[in-house]
Amino acid sequence: MRILVAGATGAMGRQLVPRLVRAGHEVHGMTRSESKQVFLRGLGAVPVVADALDPDQVARAVAASRPEVVVHQLTAIGPMDLRHFDRAFAGTNRLRTEGTDHLLSAARAVGVRRFVAQSFFAGYDRVGGPVKTEDDPFGTEPPSGMQETVGAIRHVEDSVLAASWTQGLVLRYGGFYGPHTSLGPRGEQTEAVRRRRFPVVGDGAGVWSFVHIADAAEATVAAVERGAPGVYNVVDDEPANVATWLPVLAESLGARPPMRVPRLVGRLLAGETGTVMMTELRGASNAKAKRELGWAPGHASWREGFRQLAVEDRAESGTPA
Repeated sequence: MRILVAGATGAMGRQLVPRLVRAGHEVHGMTRSESKQVFLRGLGAVPVVADALDPDQVARAVAASRPEVVVHQLTAIGPMDLRHFDRAFAGTNRLRTEGTDHLLSAARAVGVRRFVAQSFFAGYDRVGGPVKTEDDPFGTEPPSGMQETVGAIRHVEDSVLAASWTQGLVLRYGGFYGPHTSLGPRGEQTEAVRRRRFPVVGDGAGVWSFVHIADAAEATVAAVERGAPGVYNVVDDEPANVATWLPVLAESLGARPPMRVPRLVGRLLAGETGTVMMTELRGASNAKAKRELGWAPGHASWREGFRQLAVEDRAESGTPA
């Protein structure tokens, strides 16, 4: 199949494009940077240069590549600041609203038959049990400081699922870790944990779902090739609360245990959004993706994944094991 990957040079694109090529697909990689064309050719893709926020450029890019499938992986995440979450995600939020609209319009014009888009598990409503399925309420009561980001995620999901002219699939990824992510070797979050700048807030009862970036890419290949339209949680097998996974990550990295701070102090350090994510977040179940996409994570648990991350981090930094 001919596939257009929008956001082909990001952390996901670097994993996804080579996998699609190895699977025998003709991959066109969309980037806004002329300088990244050589990189995309090295991954095996045909480069397509377009600014995702310019509807005319997007229309020309999609018309030129004539894809059967479009994969929407557009992000522009700045330095993480939990106290100003929506500000950190402002660029990505535009790509998830305006960029999604431009891609869908261009895809409809050329008769794209399948449209796969990135979402994020953290939008589940913070009520009921700790682990959610795709049928549970999502994005109706976002925490203060996260309304714009969750609203943009909802825009992606609602727009893709409402596109009756194509097969729309939405992948609610877990928190990424691994190469070229913020929780990767020398990544921003990795460094914060190492320097004890990532505390456990309150009881640390917030439940997080993770997925290694390579496993997320494998799930995306599966969604390109099969599966009914709809939403799929793409996460590992072990949702875990912050009080459980954060000390394990610190130990894996050879760091001192994370500090523990009361919820009130957490609000001062991480704002209301960060505090909610530490204490109230709900995780996600991957049962549907396993059943209907025929996918299973190669890193079944973040526990083994974090050990691998620590090895890669030491290798990249030149630190002895």
